Amino acid sequence: MPDLTRRAPDAGWLERVPSGGLVIGGIASVQIGGALAVHLFAWVGPGGAVALRMLTAALILLATSPPRLRGRALHGLPVAVAFGLVLAAMTLSFYNALHRIPLGIAVALEFVGPLTVAVAGSRRRLDLVWVALAVGGIVALTRGGAEPISALGVFFALLAGALWGCYILLSARVGRAFERGAGLTVALCVAAVVTLPVGVASAGASLVAPRALALGAAIGLLSSAIPFSFEMEALRRMAASLFGVLMSLEPAMAALAGFVLLGQQLGARAVLGIALIVAASVGASMGSRRAPTDI
Repeated sequence: MPDLTRRAPDAGWLERVPSGGLVIGGIASVQIGGALAVHLFAWVGPGGAVALRMLTAALILLATSPPRLRGRALHGLPVAVAFGLVLAAMTLSFYNALHRIPLGIAVALEFVGPLTVAVAGSRRRLDLVWVALAVGGIVALTRGGAEPISALGVFFALLAGALWGCYILLSARVGRAFERGAGLTVALCVAAVVTLPVGVASAGASLVAPRALALGAAIGLLSSAIPFSFEMEALRRMAASLFGVLMSLEPAMAALAGFVLLGQQLGARAVLGIALIVAASVGASMGSRRAPTDI
């Protein structure tokens, strides 16, 4: 999971919300943003949706957490740039998956990345159980269903998962190099610069249509600015292991959002696959290093 352990500036009312509520709220916000992105694809395509999301998120964080690039932060700039490039590639991959396969399946497959990071290097035999569950979930989601699933969509979802694993590893280094959320602000600015040409090439003049701009701004707020702020405050007060357990509910929340907001119905096999990946993620998270909690 993203290691955004630095305290959000001027957290204010967020400090009074239970940490578990912040995590669940962030998950819901991300999945509602994902559902809105599917609607935006019809006008600007996945590339245009990513560009609008990154641009909006970068502008919001520039206004709320402007980075001060001096001293230690200046030396950490290359890491923040790499972080931004990975963030851009991860989101482009995920939105291309979302354009081809249901939201719940895309998020479940993407979770393979964080799960791999969680069990990588582990010597516990129990972690092999979580790996087996995840593999079973992938097979259930991608093979033998009543309706064929896009192989290209599966590829993009798994690629997004691999990039998410890189994102997690880089986020720890960015957190050490920058104060508060400055590193994330720099990374989002890099991601916005990188994805804007992709969006222009994908959507052309449609990218600046009022409807697209409004929906893109909402997606940037729901999928980036709100959940990042919630997660930063929650991680300040709760154990990383508990955070991981709560975040493991994301595929289930995605399936619910896809059903309610997009009318995406999943068969029993797909539901089983999502449940197996959620169980694997919960198990791996519970096995991580524990710390005192405050929820």
